[in-house]
Amino acid sequence: MGEKGTILILREVWYGSSRFGDFERILGCPRNLLAARLRMLVEEGVLASETYKEPGSRSWPKYVLLQWGDRYRADPEGPAVVARHRECGAHVDVQIRWEGGHPVQAKDIESVPGPAFRMRSPE
Repeated sequence: MGEKGTILILREVWYGSSRFGDFERILGCPRNLLAARLRMLVEEGVLASETYKEPGSRSWPKYVLLQWGDRYRADPEGPAVVARHRECGAHVDVQIRWEGGHPVQAKDIESVPGPAFRMRSPE
């Protein structure tokens, strides 16, 4: 799991990439290696593979993050912290929302340089 390429895939999923072609274009790694790492992340339960279809084209897999740590790597007694709704005690899932409140889908998110972004000076 700690291989550089695997961490880079997870970074790109976090930034909103979800398709094999996106990972291939952004990361520039060989297709067979990328496919093997994505397969491993799905087998380990870190990512889920879902099907999507754009109008007029065939179906393709897309990859989404799961709440892997608490679900699969918690202590035998369970996770160290459980998120619950105060009022009813129901389990709370992780969601991405914009500051106005409604949920945001990965396809609607873009990552842009922030205030602390610095370009490396040529060496």
